[in-house]
Amino acid sequence: MSFKALLLSQTEDRKTQAELVTMDDARLPDRDVTVNVSHSTLNFKDALAITGRGAVVRSWPLVPGIDLAGTVAESRHPDWQPGDAVVVTGWGLGENFWGGLTQRQRVDAGWLLKIPAPFTPRSAMAVGTAGFTAALCVRALQRHGLQPGDGEVLVTGAAGGVGSIAVVLLASLGYRVVASTGRPQEADYLKNLGAARVVDRNEFTQPGKPLQKETWAGVVDTVGSHTLVNACAMTRQWGAVAACGLAQGGDLPGTVMPFILRGVTLYGINSVLVPNDQRTQAWALMAQHLDLAKLEAMSTEIGLSEAMAYAPKLLAGQVRGRTIVDTAR
Repeated sequence: MSFKALLLSQTEDRKTQAELVTMDDARLPDRDVTVNVSHSTLNFKDALAITGRGAVVRSWPLVPGIDLAGTVAESRHPDWQPGDAVVVTGWGLGENFWGGLTQRQRVDAGWLLKIPAPFTPRSAMAVGTAGFTAALCVRALQRHGLQPGDGEVLVTGAAGGVGSIAVVLLASLGYRVVASTGRPQEADYLKNLGAARVVDRNEFTQPGKPLQKETWAGVVDTVGSHTLVNACAMTRQWGAVAACGLAQGGDLPGTVMPFILRGVTLYGINSVLVPNDQRTQAWALMAQHLDLAKLEAMSTEIGLSEAMAYAPKLLAGQVRGRTIVDTAR
């Protein structure tokens, strides 16, 4: 069967070449379950891979896309039957293994989850790795013992995919959310998602004192670098910070003082290699607390043929919320 896919290859001078190609099932990996992919997403990591601006791809050639959703077409595994609606996020898709920016893909049976109600393949991709990561961050703060009413919870990079969904989830759970963004024009957007107030990211992006005024009961940080360090320095005694991103940088130019003098806990969130029982719990949290109307409001849809041109916009910070890829166009 022939289908369209986005394929990345490497030129002789080690530059990334992205092209939309037609291929057939014979080129797909030899794995247990073949999926008719109806929707995928475009994430920050995908944009890095497509543009070649980040060392994301570890196997050439590669179909990028860290997320996919659709229906099972063929299965050699008893857990999955043709017609099952499934979602895959992480597991090395789009990095080590062929990913979701295609109309068909073969995956390991253990990577699949059934799409829980009320989500469809399309809305599951509005969630994607970004929403799943946000849910993991929220669950980390909950396990830490953070309760609504304990104080303000900061979300950095709030207009991005992870940040937007974190705002919705935290607000739905009753927390008072403060959204940090470098795009002041998105203030109304963030307040509509549930943010109680919006602050300028410039308050966090420069080097600051090791300990600052105790402000945040908890933090979801998608940015890293000085932003994460300052957020930790402003977190209240016994508070918690869930760190999941490095949009500002992968460095951590700070001190141990917030951790040893205030007892702040820093949780690192890895969304790639997460056991399926924890994945199921995170999706259950979103099924209960992620308003589908707000999810749709934060989502933009593009076609598979548009992904290459759209990737630089995402890296430039010109895209808010979530980007769904309709593989049929």
